[in-house]
Amino acid sequence: MYSDPLLHSAARKTRSKSSLAHDVLRSAIISLKLQPGSRIDKSEICERLGLSRQPLSEALARLAEERLVAVEPQKGTYVTLISLSEVEEAAFVREALEVATIRRVAHDIDSETIDRLRLIVDYQSAAAAAGDHEEFYLLDVRFHAVLFARLALRRVAEVVESARAHTERIRRLLVPTQRNPATIVEHNVILAALAKRDGESAAEAMRIHLGNVLKGLHKFAAERPELFEP
Repeated sequence: MYSDPLLHSAARKTRSKSSLAHDVLRSAIISLKLQPGSRIDKSEICERLGLSRQPLSEALARLAEERLVAVEPQKGTYVTLISLSEVEEAAFVREALEVATIRRVAHDIDSETIDRLRLIVDYQSAAAAAGDHEEFYLLDVRFHAVLFARLALRRVAEVVESARAHTERIRRLLVPTQRNPATIVEHNVILAALAKRDGESAAEAMRIHLGNVLKGLHKFAAERPELFEP
């Protein structure tokens, strides 16, 4: 059903079982290992993760607050269908913060960071050519994460991560589509503006890029309505 690498790390020694269960399940939901609308088998999860029911219940309560699972009395616990309104709200938050971030970091961004971004885009091109959708997606996430790391404002990164849960499920579904070449072109336009230390051009390129992603989300929602809340 899903992998649980967190359970094999040193983090297990310092973090509560409920927090670990939350992180493992959240990752599985975002990565679509747990599909929208699928029922969560509590007994199976407890067995896989070596948990009692109490920490799992605490983890599921947190996921319910994040609107990633729904608890239906007498029926069970389910991964929520994707809410297009939640996606739009999360995309709005993400765009506002990413555009502001790139505008702020562009004027003094170092050559090492630009080289790192350029290498990521080169790897994305190779992943697209090889049809490696998972690698392409991970590189896409890394491209944007590098910019937030450059900003070095922890709370901003946390807000974006919170919003990301609702956008990334559908973005993963979009990866195998024909938007991958367009993503590479748009990333290169962003890179060109950053190389010139042109904050306004970089911000506009990011705004266009994220806007195009949202258009793709709407198109996909129309094609796969069974994955979305009515």
